[in-house]
Amino acid sequence: MDLGISGRTALITGGDSGIGWHTAQTLLAEGATVVISDQDQGKLDDAAARLGAADGKLFAFAADVRSVDDLAALHARTREAVGEIDILVQSSGITGTQGLFHEIDDAGWVDTIETDLMGPVRLVREFLPDLRSGGWGRLVLIASEDAVQPYDDELPYCAAKAGVLAFAKGLSRSYAAEGLLVNAVSPAFIHTPMTDAMMEKRAAQRGTDVDEAIASFLEEERPYIELGRRGRPEEVASVIAFLCSDLASFVNGSNYRVDAGSVATT
Repeated sequence: MDLGISGRTALITGGDSGIGWHTAQTLLAEGATVVISDQDQGKLDDAAARLGAADGKLFAFAADVRSVDDLAALHARTREAVGEIDILVQSSGITGTQGLFHEIDDAGWVDTIETDLMGPVRLVREFLPDLRSGGWGRLVLIASEDAVQPYDDELPYCAAKAGVLAFAKGLSRSYAAEGLLVNAVSPAFIHTPMTDAMMEKRAAQRGTDVDEAIASFLEEERPYIELGRRGRPEEVASVIAFLCSDLASFVNGSNYRVDAGSVATT
């Protein structure tokens, strides 16, 4: 299917692995030029090598979304390499501090919110002029099932992702008339390095292997994931790619859940 984005230019944060990497793979296959970004240049270079794109179609620039200076430098390098971007996918994030509310101090809250909420805010602020300039733009923010179905042992993450949903909805009202469409995608329990780390920690705590940790997590913590498995990052990437495309020309201010039913409401 032709998504109508051949010749467009996309920036994807969190692009060295997981959902971000698979989104880059999908957009490259559709003919877009892609810049991937994350904190570690070495990991980004490895990720770019695995994508195997033709020269001039893929670039990898390190930046920390928590840093205004890093983002300004990322913008300058991106403009020098590819010009202005048409598509921005914010996929970087952390699980953050976990535990019951009374166990988490201010530092735990601030660290999580700095990455998972203020990171997207600073990123969008930096690149918004690009997205507004051409009369056609796409912004996709990655939220989570936790934004609307919070869990008591990861409240900083839940609160940050709820903020991302409100941020996306508000932005969608500001710039649609200029051709910039803004949407969110909310995955649940996707097979990524972040959930690998969660399951390895669970396995160690329970004295089991990772497969048993995943099975018990699904049964005890995510009973509404009706498919009984972790999602694949490419299953999320395909929805993101749709929202980045001409096919989504009447989709704005939406939150697409990719969760196999994990959110237990309509």
